[in-house]
Amino acid sequence: MAKLKVSNERPSREQCKARLSSIADALYVIGGKWKLRIIVALKEGNSRFNELQRTIEGISAKVLSAELKDLELNGFITRNVFTGTPVVVEYELTDYCETLNDVLNSLSTWGAMHRETVKKSMRRKKTVVA
Repeated sequence: MAKLKVSNERPSREQCKARLSSIADALYVIGGKWKLRIIVALKEGNSRFNELQRTIEGISAKVLSAELKDLELNGFITRNVFTGTPVVVEYELTDYCETLNDVLNSLSTWGAMHRETVKKSMRRKKTVVA
């Protein structure tokens, strides 16, 4: 199990405010229930709207549409329209989206560790109660 590094050094008030501001900015752009899921789904390759909706369980068409527009506005995805019969629209990740790789890897690692921690805790509680 991975351990989180904890610094004993206390940050200054300015450093704390700057860090909180940076985290707020990041959460504003990629926060919420769906944005990172959409990005992870697009890591598999370019997708059309309905393919994304089928891949991401539980997302409504209205929410997916809004999230895609927001991700495009923030430079994480591009919307490619191929004119022809029929017109095809595909979404793909931009090069800028690659800057999230470390964040996604860290979240995935932490999420797996947290899931195991919760499972172990639940098993211990069942053993004590039984």
